[in-house]
This record gives sequence, structure tokens and C-alpha cells, in this order.
Amino acid sequence: MKTKILFVCLGNICRSPMAEFIMKKLVADAGLADRFDIASAATSYEEQGNPVYPPARKMLAAHGIDCSGKTARRITAADYEHYDYIIAMDKGNLRSLHAILGGDPADKISLLMDYTDHPREIADPWYTRDFETAWREISEGCEALLRHLTE
Repeated sequence: MKTKILFVCLGNICRSPMAEFIMKKLVADAGLADRFDIASAATSYEEQGNPVYPPARKMLAAHGIDCSGKTARRITAADYEHYDYIIAMDKGNLRSLHAILGGDPADKISLLMDYTDHPREIADPWYTRDFETAWREISEGCEALLRHLTE
């Protein structure tokens, strides 16, 4: 049985697709790709159908990761049923997820950085323009999440 992970941020064009593709690379590099189902989504409709934001796409490409074909989509109630882990980037995402999904009865929703030794939010690089910090933090979070899931 596969472990199903959905990364979520506001628009699904920066942080969550970066997390999706970083995690896909980590599990592939570890020879575990067949054990995971990994995707990403948004809490809003505002970017629906749009590709990964160019600076995020450039950051992924600089690390040898191709995200072509990925377009933003909003989380659905069906996603809550399908995924084992719904991983948000900040507390605003958490509040939105609880509102959209009507709570979290199965305790599936968490922050990505809660899996690290230094829990915190990941600032939205759309606003900060700091895609390097977003890359480092998302990578740290994904590595910690993978350790958590494979221990």
C-alpha cells in the first residue's frame, strides 16, 4: 500500500509544488518511488490552472527537477479521503484547510516543518521573493518527513 501525501499552500504555484517535486525526487533517489503517491493543491481558486510560478520553476530546475505540466488546483473533500497526509506550509493554510474540509477528524493535517527539529511556518516566496530560503526550508521539511515515514 502506498503512502499518499498532499502538499498544500495558498495558490499551488510556489511552495506546495516545490514540496511535491522535491519529495518526489527524494523518494526516487532513495529507491522508494513505488511506495508513495505525492501531489499538491491550493486552498484558493485564484491560481487554478496556472503553471508553477517561474521563479519556483527556475529554483527546481537549478536542482535538476522538472515540474513541467504541473498546474494549480484546489483541494477537494475527495482529497481528504484519498490522502494519508495533508501537509500545509503555514498557519493560514491550516485554518483554510479546516474551513474547506470541515475539520480534521482523521488527524491528517499538519505543517511541513512540524516534522523538523525546528517547527515553524514557511513564508510565501510570492510575497517575500526569497525563493532560496523557501527551497532550503521545504527541502529540510521534506527530508524530515521522509525520515519520519521510513523509520
